[in-house]
Amino acid sequence: MQLLQVYDYIAVEMEEVRELFDWELHSDEPMVADLLAHVGKFRGKMLRPMLVLLSSKGCGEVTRKHHVIAAVAEMVHMSTLVHDDVLDEADQRRRGRTINALHGNEAAVILGDLLISHAFHLCSSLDSQQASRLISATTNTVCEGELMQLYYRGYYDLTEDKYLAIVLQKTASLIATCCYLGAQASGAREDTCQALEQYGRNLGIAFQIMDDVTDLTGNEQTAGKTLGSDFLKEKLTLPGIHYLSNCSPAERQQLCEMLSRRSSQDYQEYAHRLHEAGSVQYARQQAASFIDAARHALPATLNKQTYDLLMELASLVVA
Repeated sequence: MQLLQVYDYIAVEMEEVRELFDWELHSDEPMVADLLAHVGKFRGKMLRPMLVLLSSKGCGEVTRKHHVIAAVAEMVHMSTLVHDDVLDEADQRRRGRTINALHGNEAAVILGDLLISHAFHLCSSLDSQQASRLISATTNTVCEGELMQLYYRGYYDLTEDKYLAIVLQKTASLIATCCYLGAQASGAREDTCQALEQYGRNLGIAFQIMDDVTDLTGNEQTAGKTLGSDFLKEKLTLPGIHYLSNCSPAERQQLCEMLSRRSSQDYQEYAHRLHEAGSVQYARQQAASFIDAARHALPATLNKQTYDLLMELASLVVA
């Protein structure tokens, strides 16, 4: 299955989300409008809005409430991308220049804050503030995860459990919330909402593991963003953690020296060693196991078409 099949299924609803997104981010100030238009190009696949809509269609009808939740989730996500690009000193995102590369870190930080502000301004338009409270709590979790990741930069004894805890907070938590709120806003039973939340949580962990593998082994033209930032910022991800946990003391010392120097030549050697040792393959296998868990979490009470699309969407993450 191609992703296009999923888009076709929710095409009308996705267009509503895009229009609401653009409407909320309108500015009469030309300079601000230009920045917002540029960051709008970062929307990419819009996985989080997609999961809100799929979860809602699996349980009932899609309403404006779903459109709002989907747009808000994407704004929160995009604000983290803008801030991440500052932290990583990245100069490319979605095959274009990042805000920090074009306009500096100060503008990027304030623009990320503006996106968060707009997200909760839009969320406040809902009659019930239950969704707003949950998204706010999830945003807190995402920020805590980012702080944890920052704290553990350069820490070469990072365990797999701690890595997964960081991934759960900074990436998977928002994806899980999108699935939960999509079902809840359609009036689904709590057990159904929680099952979809578990689907999203496992999907999000697998998604981040594969993103980390891409940062290590991909190419920028295909990925559409700056790669190698994890290595350059001494952020250990699953392949590196696996290698350091299984290599000899001499190999460990060599790898730690590469991470400390962080030259382009060291990056190539680092990636080569992790690949040859089977550590990259291990990370892919772990991602696949989380995808299996996501698929098993899907409730059979969803309508068949949505159920099938969510099952296949999970497979695409590691394809």
